[in-house]
Amino acid sequence: MSAVCVGSIPAVSDHCRCWSTEFRHRCCVALVSVLTLAATLGSSVPQPFIGVAVDRYRLDWLAGAGVTLAGVGLGLSGLVHSYVAVWLLLCVSGLGVAMFHPAAGKSARMAAGDSATAMSIFAAGGSVGFFLAPVLATPALIAVGVGATALFIPPAVLMGFLLYRNRLRRPAARTISHSGRDRWVPFLVLTCIETVRSVAFFGAITFIELFWIRHLGAGKSLAGAALACFLVGGVAGTLLGGRIADRVGMVRTVQFGAIVAVPALVGLRLTPGEYPPLVFAVLAGIALNIPFAVLVKLGQDYLPTRPGTAAGVTLGLAVSIGGLLAPVLGVAAEAWGPQGVFTIICLIPLVALALGVFLTETQK
Repeated sequence: MSAVCVGSIPAVSDHCRCWSTEFRHRCCVALVSVLTLAATLGSSVPQPFIGVAVDRYRLDWLAGAGVTLAGVGLGLSGLVHSYVAVWLLLCVSGLGVAMFHPAAGKSARMAAGDSATAMSIFAAGGSVGFFLAPVLATPALIAVGVGATALFIPPAVLMGFLLYRNRLRRPAARTISHSGRDRWVPFLVLTCIETVRSVAFFGAITFIELFWIRHLGAGKSLAGAALACFLVGGVAGTLLGGRIADRVGMVRTVQFGAIVAVPALVGLRLTPGEYPPLVFAVLAGIALNIPFAVLVKLGQDYLPTRPGTAAGVTLGLAVSIGGLLAPVLGVAAEAWGPQGVFTIICLIPLVALALGVFLTETQK
């Protein structure tokens, strides 16, 4: 949920009235930040533990339950007037996300086998969600108000039911092989790479509109188009990464993504004008997301006996940590503007490239 949408929740507005007009804006921003933190922590902290449980017990029903819980929690958050209730509901929604990733990641591993392309199709769903969520939610929220969050509930319940029914139809004998040796050192390196990648990704989606407005002097519509270009590139990069990995190997694909991200981000940062940088917004989205699904697949290969744990860390914890660290870039934005943030983001893939040297291919 965007800061604007959350800021219009009655519970937030009621709290803001407790301050004078001079501090009201800061009050709302702080309250919204706490709500965002609730959803992020609710999804990130439990995921490794849920992953361990998924690997130890038969909990494939968690994927459907997680989707339903995430949608219901978010849907109800716009209908209550207590700030504490909103906070708790967003935590519940985050917990639903935490339940989904390990179980769904384990199931995706079963379906994908050794195909990175198949895993990229699964991972691309999240990238599509990043793009479609504001496109679908914003008009409804403008037309109906924040109570339109209730519209998320029916599709969440429906998808949860479909996932649960599909689980019942799955052949019982189809299980994941628990053979092989878990390799924790390269997995930890991989987790660091995913964290670094997500810092760059969330930093870009957080500040790209401000970059267009304040640095390039564009209007809000064009700034929104820049964000859309970046997110569409992210979907394409996720799908492309899987195909590349199936041809040249997963480690090389992760390294390739870090290499091509640097010129794409530099082009975005330095290209003058309002429209030409849109090309680099697409290219940057592609480059930063090329390693995304590949890291999920490689993480499960490093931990062959713990696919749920691996998915919980790579899809959940590492990505969420990147999102939590992204606000640190706000300090740079205060000092040097959004252009300063993108200067820093240009350097972040070099850290991922250096860490990628320590990755090794797994034997099939």
